[in-house]
Amino acid sequence: MIKIGQIAYKNLWRKKTRTSLTVLGIALSTWVLVSLLGFNRGYEKSLNKDIDGMGFQIVLTAKGCPYEAATLMLKGGTGLRYMPEEMVDNVSTSPEVSQTTSMLMHAVFDPNKGESGGITAYLGIDATTYPQMKPYLEFAQGTWFNDNNANEAVLGYEAAELEQREIGDLMLIPETNIEVKVVGILKRSGTQDDGTIFMPLRTVQRIFDKKDMLTMLGMRLKRSIDQSAFEEKLYKLPDVQVVSMAQVKNTILNLVSSAKALVFAIALIALVIAMFGVLNTILMSVFERYQEIGILKSMGAMPKDVFKMIWFETTILCSAGGVVGIILAFSFAHLTELAVRYFMPFAPNGSLIDINWQVAAFSFLAITVTGILSGIYPAWRAAKVRPLDAIRSEIS
Repeated sequence: MIKIGQIAYKNLWRKKTRTSLTVLGIALSTWVLVSLLGFNRGYEKSLNKDIDGMGFQIVLTAKGCPYEAATLMLKGGTGLRYMPEEMVDNVSTSPEVSQTTSMLMHAVFDPNKGESGGITAYLGIDATTYPQMKPYLEFAQGTWFNDNNANEAVLGYEAAELEQREIGDLMLIPETNIEVKVVGILKRSGTQDDGTIFMPLRTVQRIFDKKDMLTMLGMRLKRSIDQSAFEEKLYKLPDVQVVSMAQVKNTILNLVSSAKALVFAIALIALVIAMFGVLNTILMSVFERYQEIGILKSMGAMPKDVFKMIWFETTILCSAGGVVGIILAFSFAHLTELAVRYFMPFAPNGSLIDINWQVAAFSFLAITVTGILSGIYPAWRAAKVRPLDAIRSEIS
């Protein structure tokens, strides 16, 4: 077996360029396969983290499309709807509720963002209740506001980098003549809060003329409460949308599951491409060595020996290509993620390409087995060569 393997290795390197290109083709297919499987894992984990990082079990918003409400919570939509505070006062005092926090988001056009400007969203919060709902928020510098009427702002990690602000800096709010002082910058949390500009709730209401108005009320329930029954109670409230984070999560994950079918179809195409690349290379090698195989058989080589030799060549090609592809996938995972985010600007926060050794091992096994199966036909053709016919044939 060792001698057959050595012969197979030497045979491959007799055509270095073709062998190298075939290995590269298999490597690229493996890279695609590993990245796609890593994307499946990473996207779902990031989405789960974003939703779980909301810190709320139920959110009340003004009446509208539930998908718009989910977008508002996860990304800060611009088509905002408002509801009066008095509408949710009774909810806050319900015996089923453990904690609540009121929020008012307002989006304004900022002409200083890029060539054509952009949208900046400000989230008004209660600095007493909001941090309790999100205990993972930690400060890199500073602290929360002095009071709920102060002209102050706390920036998430990414918002601070985008705005290029530090503690003590003044920020002019677009479309107003009001400046707010940066009093805190949060550490990176890996959630949607990283890109948020926080301000006191009353300050946002005053600056944007939204007195006694809210966009969201986040709630946590007591442990013993039946969430479904409480949601049914909330549905009776007029002019509010009840958004269950569990339902949002299940709905989005169902959509992600549907998208997985497309991802696996693309992965299958990558495997087929690799299979035909191997088939072409090995079959061409068999045809070119037709006389050589005939001579080997005339010297006593058995059909099974020839079959093993060709199959070893296939195994070497697939294994080498698989290893190189996995190395490429790990090495350029960050660049792959940047490309994904370019085409999917509203993807969840966190790492979208989550590659581990289980994914790598599965991809290596899949690409190797597929390649080896594709080498059965060329190996069979080589094993069936008749020595006399092969020796008499002309060298092509």
